Amino acid sequence: MQSLSRRASLFLPFGLAATLAACATETMPTTPPDPTGRADPQMRALLESLAQLGGKPIETLTPAEARRQPTMADAVKARQRALNLRTDPREIAQVRDLQIPGAGAFPLEARLYNPAPTPPRGQPIPRLPLIVYYHGGGFVIADLDTYDASARTLAADTGAMVLAVHYRQGPENRFPTAHDDAYAAYVWALQNAGQLNIDLSRVAVVGESAGGNLAINVAMMAREARQPLPVAMGLIYPVAGTDMTTQSYRENAMAKPLNAAMMRWFVQHYTNGPTDLRDPRLNVAEGAELRGLPKAIIVTAEIDPLRSEGQLLAQKLQVAGVQVSAEDFPGVTHEFFGADPAVLSKAGDAQRFVAGELRTAFLAPAAAVVAPQPRGRRVPRG
Repeated sequence: MQSLSRRASLFLPFGLAATLAACATETMPTTPPDPTGRADPQMRALLESLAQLGGKPIETLTPAEARRQPTMADAVKARQRALNLRTDPREIAQVRDLQIPGAGAFPLEARLYNPAPTPPRGQPIPRLPLIVYYHGGGFVIADLDTYDASARTLAADTGAMVLAVHYRQGPENRFPTAHDDAYAAYVWALQNAGQLNIDLSRVAVVGESAGGNLAINVAMMAREARQPLPVAMGLIYPVAGTDMTTQSYRENAMAKPLNAAMMRWFVQHYTNGPTDLRDPRLNVAEGAELRGLPKAIIVTAEIDPLRSEGQLLAQKLQVAGVQVSAEDFPGVTHEFFGADPAVLSKAGDAQRFVAGELRTAFLAPAAAVVAPQPRGRRVPRG
């Protein structure tokens, strides 16, 4: 394990790092859509669509400005239009916006995706599996709309309900607020299993990027609190460490849409300082106790600074006796998972991989669990 002083040198001084990034942007020429030159043709076309939307480097902006920048979801729609494809979201039988209680009963935005059509009158409504899903964005940016395509895909391809949960973000709410909110949302789902009409023995957690970090932390927190564990963890290019000197960081320091400077910016705005970098909730692969966790389904991307830590996490989980199913996808970047497969075929490959592993987990015999008493009230917004 690396010392704190080495990690601190990667992130501090925070103000200086941001200033240097801004100066570099002013003096250096605009980087190409695919600075690494390793993206496959479909991924390269998608990166070109993203570049044409005119976004500014996140690391040069304030959080408020960064939250208004075009996203990969916007680039996918632009690419769909260029290919004369439909841009409407994937159809799901029922989609409802909710408010649920987060940590300290703080209201969180959530969205429930139900892939099952309403049965004819008089027929019982089957209880479905549930995926509690956490979006990415470095704990600072993005929201439910940004990752709507991922949630819809998971619901459609697994036949499970998906509860996508927003959480409080930095710098307004720093570490560990997002982690506490994520766990509170999971507990709320368990406590309201009857109201949601879900099968309590078939609940999984899934997250992308920062959301992948939240997903595994939810499982660890449930283990420590002796709450029912999820049957599986879907960890899609997860934030799993705090070492920015890994091979994938070096190879993809200037990559798009995620690079090393952006990761430093995210850390600056979510953490309270260098001591947080030792916390096993952030430094999961090197610092967390991983024994006793459920099946892990891990996706990594070749052109992603987070690839090495995701692969290290897979190795550490296996050593800890956790069942792991992991795949690395060549020629694609961070944020590729939610793309329309007609735009990016490897997104479809990854989606089928994760959905297939989740369906297998839902079919496996589940340990008996006792439902907690309901607490908190669901408040529909539409």
